[in-house]
Amino acid sequence: MPGNIEIKARLRDRVAAHATAAQLSGTGPEIIPQTDIFFRSEGARLKLRILAPDRGELIRYERADAAEARRSEYTIARTSDPRNLEEILTAALGSTGTVTKTRSLYLAGQTRIHIDEVEGLGDFLELEVVLRPGQSDAEGRRVATRLLREFDIDEHQLIARAYVDLLASARSTLNE
Repeated sequence: MPGNIEIKARLRDRVAAHATAAQLSGTGPEIIPQTDIFFRSEGARLKLRILAPDRGELIRYERADAAEARRSEYTIARTSDPRNLEEILTAALGSTGTVTKTRSLYLAGQTRIHIDEVEGLGDFLELEVVLRPGQSDAEGRRVATRLLREFDIDEHQLIARAYVDLLASARSTLNE
């Protein structure tokens, strides 16, 4: 199963983050509107990422909820009929939440830099260091940690949980 090292942080200044990402990548971002629909799943998260009416990805991933650089293992299956797949998965498994975001994707070496504007939550930085064959998790964590310093991210900005969990917490707080 492919793996990467991921870390996520709340952004204080999205404009500065874009400037840093552009400097690191040497190019502007790819803007990707995304809707992620999560489904009940034992032992891992399962989400359908809808990128366009005729383009989506079913993603199963395992990742610890920790506010640090951590390993994520994933499997991706692409689909040209994401809404039909959503109906099937919802009927079979049940949906647990939806995340709508605009992702700005920059590539810097082996790292995917995401600047996410998440509806209902705000702005985030997510780094995915795509591990090369034979590359250790420790080396991937060093790459992620070095990049966090470039973005001037401190430990108080780090996020342990997935966006879907943060949205669920925000909704339950509003309902109290």
